[in-house]
Amino acid sequence: MNQFPSKNYFTLPNEIFSLGLSAGEIAVYAYLRCLENPSTYQCWPSYATIGKAIGRTKNTVMQYVDALSEKGLISTEPTSVLTKSRIKKNGNLRYTIRPIHEAVEIFHTRQLSAVERATERRQIHRKLSAVNLLPGA
Repeated sequence: MNQFPSKNYFTLPNEIFSLGLSAGEIAVYAYLRCLENPSTYQCWPSYATIGKAIGRTKNTVMQYVDALSEKGLISTEPTSVLTKSRIKKNGNLRYTIRPIHEAVEIFHTRQLSAVERATERRQIHRKLSAVNLLPGA
């Protein structure tokens, strides 16, 4: 018999700690992982619910969610609900936890691009400096 019922714990991929996330971003990601349906990788908590769970305001949670989405860890899509009076209203976001290897790839691609841009800037700076050193320049 399994001594740890699956509903009492969840796992985080080790790579999450190598992506340069803030503590708040990790907290939101962990909370979403805690709630996700393991067969669909989805969950629907409100910003307020997430905020209450991690001790942050709704606006701060919104910023963390945007950052996680931009970093490729989650995707979000709006949902709607139909009230008893048949009025359609916005629902919570549907969060989908994306495969960690995709986020790692995005992170490494961005790091490589930053290094390439820095190298290009240094080369341009050297060329400009060389031009300024020429007599009569």
